Amino acid sequence: MKKLAMTLLTACLLLAFFTQPLAAEKIRIGVLRFTNQTAAGWWHGSVASDLQDMLASELVSTKAFSVLERKEIDAVLGEQDLSASGRVSSKTKVKMKKLKGAQYLIAATVSAYEENTKGAGGAVRFKGLSLGGKKDKAYIAVDMKLIDTETGEIIDARTIEATAKGKALGAGLSLRNFSVGGGGYEKTPTGKAIRACIVYIAEYLECSMVKGKDHKCMDDWDKMESKRKAKTKGAIDMDD
Repeated sequence: MKKLAMTLLTACLLLAFFTQPLAAEKIRIGVLRFTNQTAAGWWHGSVASDLQDMLASELVSTKAFSVLERKEIDAVLGEQDLSASGRVSSKTKVKMKKLKGAQYLIAATVSAYEENTKGAGGAVRFKGLSLGGKKDKAYIAVDMKLIDTETGEIIDARTIEATAKGKALGAGLSLRNFSVGGGGYEKTPTGKAIRACIVYIAEYLECSMVKGKDHKCMDDWDKMESKRKAKTKGAIDMDD
C-alpha cells in the first residue's frame, strides 16, 4: 500500500510538472539605425546609432523582447538602409536571413520635425537649436516599420508622434548623445520629444506584438492613429 501511494504521488507530481504551461519565448528583435528625412539641425553622423541604441534599451526595459546588440546587426547589414524606401532587395533578404537571432527588425525614420520658439529677444538660434532660455515647442514624427527577417516583408507600419514644451537653458553646442551644455539637450523640448517617440514605439510594439492586435491596449493606439490621419487631412488645402 505504501509503495502504491508513493507511486501515485510520483505520478501526480510528474503530471503536474509536464502540464505546467511553458514560459512563452520572448520575441527576438533587432533595431536598425534610424534615418532622417528632415532638415533638423541637431541631426549628425552619430545620431542614427544613438537613437538605435536608445530604442534598443527601451525595448529591453519592457522585458517583453529579446533584443539583439547593435554590433550583431551592423556586422550583417552594414550600411544598408532598409527604411528609407520601404523596399528590400533580394540581396538584403539573404543577408537578413543570416540574422538567425532576430525574427523581426525595426526600421525607423524621422519624417517630420518642427520647432516653434517664443520669448524675449536676445536668444540665438544655431542649426535648429534655440539658445538663450527661450520657451520652445517641438514636434517630431517617426515612421516605424516592422520587417520579417525571413521574408523581408514589412508586416506592420505606424507613424509615432510626440510634442513637447519647455525651456531651453544655456548655450552649449555639443550634440554627441543629445548632450547640450547647461542642463543637457535631453531636457530641451526637442530632446523630450525624441525620448517620447522612443518610449511610444516600444510601448506600441509591446502592445501589438506581445499582447496582440486584438488586445484592448490597441484601442488607444488606433484612436491616436485615426486622430493623426484626420489632422493630416485637415492640414491639406484642397482646391476645387
